[in-house]
Amino acid sequence: MPRRFQLRLISILFVGFLAVSTSSILIRLARAEGVPALVIAAYRLTLATLILTPIVLHRHRTELKRLTRRDVVIAVASGLFLTLHFATWISSFDYTSVTSSVVLVTTGPIWVALASWIILRERLSQPMSVGVIITVVGGIVVGLADACDLKTGSCSGLSIGGTQLWGDALALMGAWMVTGYLLIGRYLRNRLPLLIYIFLVYGTAAIGLILIVVFSGQSFVFDQFGEIFTPAACVWLILLAIAPQLLGHSAYNYALRFLSPAYVAIITVAEPIGASILAVVILHELPGPLTLIGAVIILIGIGVASLPARANAPAT
Repeated sequence: MPRRFQLRLISILFVGFLAVSTSSILIRLARAEGVPALVIAAYRLTLATLILTPIVLHRHRTELKRLTRRDVVIAVASGLFLTLHFATWISSFDYTSVTSSVVLVTTGPIWVALASWIILRERLSQPMSVGVIITVVGGIVVGLADACDLKTGSCSGLSIGGTQLWGDALALMGAWMVTGYLLIGRYLRNRLPLLIYIFLVYGTAAIGLILIVVFSGQSFVFDQFGEIFTPAACVWLILLAIAPQLLGHSAYNYALRFLSPAYVAIITVAEPIGASILAVVILHELPGPLTLIGAVIILIGIGVASLPARANAPAT
């Protein structure tokens, strides 16, 4: 891989990481304005698609007409996986703790690595396998940070009872849905330009989430208190579409053409690190020692896994 392109790819991934890291902050701000979680997800994908539409129609009108039915169907399938990821993971917070949800979603790189090996026949080198394990361990440590007190040694947030098992199952399904989303992205990004791919995928996910919100009886105009959305809520929803979706997810989808899905999945686990840094700056929330330990473990895992990922990336 040419060094100039390698630096560009690293820069794009870093920008994507920073953009995706704003997601939890912006969601918290929107939730504070009374916007339901699923409605937030629907607006995020819908606004992103609306922003993309004129750009794609202007730059890729001819390519859109030449799309094969097979490519469209596969792209729609990727969009459905993304829909189900948001629907299951966000819904899990209504039944289980944030800690349990984060821990289970953090297992995503394991499923992606296994599926890449079984379905895409991409061999996992020893450093990549070790990097996946280290990163997942770091993600679990970060998840436990919200529930465990190092001074007392108690982890009250891990108690299971009532409907929590269903919430845990939803979070695990969210991890599986990300696996399908990334694997299909790896396949189609070798065939379709980035803008066309994300336009089809985000558009499908937007339609799917809109339908889920409609059938759940939630409103796109009124918050959970029965009041019309505040101007601040609208700002947070727009920023969610621009930053974590259009910049963040799109950067990851761009990288899928050159890096393995397992490596991209590992990068996504680093999101809590960026979110913690932003929380310090924006919300003045200092991360605890367990969070910092988990962050260091994640960075070590990414460093180990990045060696084979870079070496195996094709030249362009």
